[in-house]
Amino acid sequence: MEKQTVQNIYTLQFWLLCTSSLLFFTSFNMIIPELPDYLTSLGGEEYKGLIISLFTVTAGLSRPFSGKLTDRVGRVPVMVFGVLVSCVCTLFYPFVGSAFAFLLIRFLHGFSTGFKPTGTSAYLADIVPFDRRGEALGILGFCSSTGIGLGPIIGSWLAMETSLDMMFYASSVISLVSILILFGMKETLENPERLKLDHFIIRRNEVIDKNALPPAIVMLLCTTSYGVILTLIPDLSKQLGIENKGTFFMFFTGASMLVRVFAGRLSDKYGRVPVLKFSTILLVFALSWIGVASSATELFAAAILLGLGIGTNSPTVYAWTIDRSDPLHRGRAIATMYIALEIGIGVGAFLSAEIYNNIEEQIGWSFIASAVACMFAFLYVVMAPLNEKSIKDK
Repeated sequence: MEKQTVQNIYTLQFWLLCTSSLLFFTSFNMIIPELPDYLTSLGGEEYKGLIISLFTVTAGLSRPFSGKLTDRVGRVPVMVFGVLVSCVCTLFYPFVGSAFAFLLIRFLHGFSTGFKPTGTSAYLADIVPFDRRGEALGILGFCSSTGIGLGPIIGSWLAMETSLDMMFYASSVISLVSILILFGMKETLENPERLKLDHFIIRRNEVIDKNALPPAIVMLLCTTSYGVILTLIPDLSKQLGIENKGTFFMFFTGASMLVRVFAGRLSDKYGRVPVLKFSTILLVFALSWIGVASSATELFAAAILLGLGIGTNSPTVYAWTIDRSDPLHRGRAIATMYIALEIGIGVGAFLSAEIYNNIEEQIGWSFIASAVACMFAFLYVVMAPLNEKSIKDK
């Protein structure tokens, strides 16, 4: 691929993609801090670990389908479907009357993250040249992180100042705006096919892309941290006397946003593996600190460190996955990486809730366990016979 100028790279389509992602992640994350208390009010306190892990099951199961559809039908339709699921599901939360109904919606809600990010990553890879992917993914990650950070703060504020129902309705409206933006984007897949039954028949060789396995392993181990913080930070915040449960995410996401573009450029220049060595050990220290934090100040400082680690790690793993993918099966490679992400989040959420078990003195051990997983990621990057194999676009 011929090298392009910065002006050609960052086109209107690129910024529309970033804006749509910002709105999607704002919508998706604004309800998360209030879900544990909402589930408790429905009599499902013992199922808190399923709030995060259940939707990751659906997202993981849907990845082979979203990857195939991305490669065959198009990037934009896959993104639209993912956001549409989120828009519809958030409308139904106010009407649930039991823990079972709540968990069913969480299960269905997983289709949104199973489809939207897969189409987004493939679309970006289509419009950005090989040697600028880390930088572009850093900017996209900055926008997504802005949504991840703003969402919980806005959601908790709406819940406190108005009602939970208003929070859910606002989330749905934001998703709708994200969909409208996607309708204004041009499809980048050459010769997209019409949707047909064969697209939903997944063969064994269409589930996992072997080229994406090294970054997928790193992703799985590191994203246990995200499952833990999504599940337990609301409870840990209450234990430390923090009223707005979204405050942690403000510090965490702010740090992640600041480092993403810089980290993406470093990985373009020096390679993905060296940057991953730094980011994984940073995650180990951050999670360990959260595990022993005894004040709001310590928790927020550790949140900043965790944000720096994830903000460095995520765009590097994404870029490494795309580097190693065959352009004809890019959706499959990206889906493989996201399957690992969902497994990591789901395992982190479920095991952290089991370790915690609503016993205040045990909550710190959940974060320590995730720190151990990140240490294994660091050892894998350092000791495994990795290579930064890249299949460049032709």
